[in-house]
Amino acid sequence: MTEVTETPAPTCPFDFSEGLDFDPVLADLAQRPITRIRLPYGTADAWLVTGFEGVRQVTTDHRLSRAGIMGHDYPRLTPEPIVSPESVNVMDPPRSARLRRLASQAFTKRHVDRMRPAIESIADSLLDEMAERGAPADLVHHLSDRLPQHTICELLGIPAQDRPLMQDYAHRLLATAPEARKAAAGAKASLREYFGELVLERRRAPGEDLLSALAAAKDGDDVFDDQELAVMALTLMLSGHDTATCEISNISYLLLTRPELMARLRERPETLTQVLDELLRYIPFRKGVGIPRVALEDLELLGARIKAGDFVHVSYLTANRDPERYADPDVIDVDRPPSPHMTFGWGGHRCIAAPLAMAELETTIGRLVARFPALRLAVPAEEVRWDTETIRRFPHELPVAW
Repeated sequence: MTEVTETPAPTCPFDFSEGLDFDPVLADLAQRPITRIRLPYGTADAWLVTGFEGVRQVTTDHRLSRAGIMGHDYPRLTPEPIVSPESVNVMDPPRSARLRRLASQAFTKRHVDRMRPAIESIADSLLDEMAERGAPADLVHHLSDRLPQHTICELLGIPAQDRPLMQDYAHRLLATAPEARKAAAGAKASLREYFGELVLERRRAPGEDLLSALAAAKDGDDVFDDQELAVMALTLMLSGHDTATCEISNISYLLLTRPELMARLRERPETLTQVLDELLRYIPFRKGVGIPRVALEDLELLGARIKAGDFVHVSYLTANRDPERYADPDVIDVDRPPSPHMTFGWGGHRCIAAPLAMAELETTIGRLVARFPALRLAVPAEEVRWDTETIRRFPHELPVAW
């Protein structure tokens, strides 16, 4: 059994931002199934679990609590904690299961299929605008930034004039610089107030939007209360500005810099979902780690002695590159046999809106490849600028021509 030593845990800023190369610090940590680390913010060290099976164990073990971290200065990458105490992301079963059951009613295959025409209309409109603008054009500006933002705001019924503000708030919350803490706290408070008011408006006058559908969701006699609904809407909005935005840019970058991938989609468009799934597994979509858990009791984990009160982080990034689960994990293999990955999380905290994110990716990438068969980068790949200010991995600009 591994014992905690007196040697200080290494500080891991997890600030690697060079294209879509894998963070070498994280790759080195992945050589061990569990190790101690220190993050830039928070008063305590943490355990880091890296392998696929280890991450699966942590994310399904009720002795390791997300809810238990609230009220503590837990180890993290951002100066201001991103999550609110009422968020489903920091709840444990059975409370989290209750909210997930209610929210998942809005993301069934039937409901997402009903959303696809709206996503397709937004994508076509944005690509029309890019074509009219002419080459060279910035794919991030015309598509990646705007489609997920427009989609989730459209689905939640957020007025068009408020949407740039949503994007600004989301960026402030995900910033990593110490001086960003005050702005992030202000953004969180403003978002809570905004969605609180929006919920009251939907209660008074429900519409055809997703927020109205969530307000009407029932599990027997169980329904969302106003506060739960406001935080759920806020969580979905942030997700819509985060994962899908980054992944549209990242997937586009890989297609533009690896001609064989672009050729595969053009020659065999029916394999789009399979190709996207492999790219989602491969792409290091964020920096380092997300929300930790805390041990509610002493336990043994992967041969290490975890004490009650210890924080435990997992890396979905290293789990997605685990050689014990994926042959040649650092290689993009679009013919890889299907095997679930962890890009959308795992267990009780897997992203509720993952079906919507996949619908956005399938629509956006599929239409982009079909609409612009000669699409190419308009600058050398080494000149593409990458985000260095937040916990996300994505290019700031993707100048393209066709």
